[in-house]
Amino acid sequence: HGRLEGAAIRPWPARWNTDAAAWSAPVPTLVRSTWDYIHALDDFDAWIDRAAAVAPLWNPPSVLRWSLRKRYLLELEARGVPVTPTVLLPRGDARPLSAVAAARGWHDVVVKPEVGAASFETHRLRIDDPTADAVCARLVATRDVLVQPYLPSVEDHGERALVWIDGAFTHAVRKTPRFAGGVEQVSDALPISAAELATGTAALAGFGDEMLYARVDVAPGPDGVPVVMELELVEPSLFLLQSPAALERLVAGVARRL
Repeated sequence: HGRLEGAAIRPWPARWNTDAAAWSAPVPTLVRSTWDYIHALDDFDAWIDRAAAVAPLWNPPSVLRWSLRKRYLLELEARGVPVTPTVLLPRGDARPLSAVAAARGWHDVVVKPEVGAASFETHRLRIDDPTADAVCARLVATRDVLVQPYLPSVEDHGERALVWIDGAFTHAVRKTPRFAGGVEQVSDALPISAAELATGTAALAGFGDEMLYARVDVAPGPDGVPVVMELELVEPSLFLLQSPAALERLVAGVARRL
C-alpha cells in the first residue's frame, strides 16, 4: 500500500465476498488475496462479472476464469509446454487411485483438487499405502481431482516460483514442498535459469498485454527439463518482499493502466 500511495495511487482494500458496496464504484480492481474463492466458486465467478462490469479488473476476467481450474495443465501439454504429467479424475470417477497410477507407472503421487489454493487437500500418497485409494475416493466424491507423479526434484533443487510482472519475469524463489496443513517456506530472490525462462515463457505465450502479473511454478522433470507444476494467474503470492525491483515494476504497471 505504501508504494502505491507513494505513486499517488490510493489503494482501497475490500473483500470480494462481503464488501458489496465496493463493487459498484467505478474503480479498477487489483486481485490479490482471494484465496477463499475455492469454497464458493460460483459466487466468485459472479463477482468477477460484477467487478469487471464497472471498471477494469487485473487480471482480466478471461485470464482469471481460464486459470481457476487446473485442467489448464492438459491444455498447456497439448500446446507442447513441458508440464507435470496429469490425470484428471472427474467428480464421481469410480477408478481407484492405485489403478490410475499403475497405468502410468507411478508409485509415488500427488492428489489434489482441480480447484484449490494454499495446498488445500493436497496429498502425497504411495499407491502401496492401503489408505491411498480411500483418500482419493473421498476427494473425488465431491470434486474433480488431479493425480500427478511426485517429482523428487522438489526436495533438492526445489520448486521454483517464477514471478512475471507487466511483461517480464523479474525473479524466482525456491519453495519447499507443501501439503495439506503444511507451512510454506521460501528463499530469498533467485535468478531464473535459461531453461526455467524457456518453460515459463512457453507457458505464458498468447496472453500478451492481457495480464498485469503471473507466477509460473516449475521444477525439473525426470529428464532435467523444468516442467510447469502450476500456473498462478488469479491471486498468487508474488514474493515482492524478496525483490524491491519487482514491487516497483508492479506499481509502475498499475500506474500505467490508470
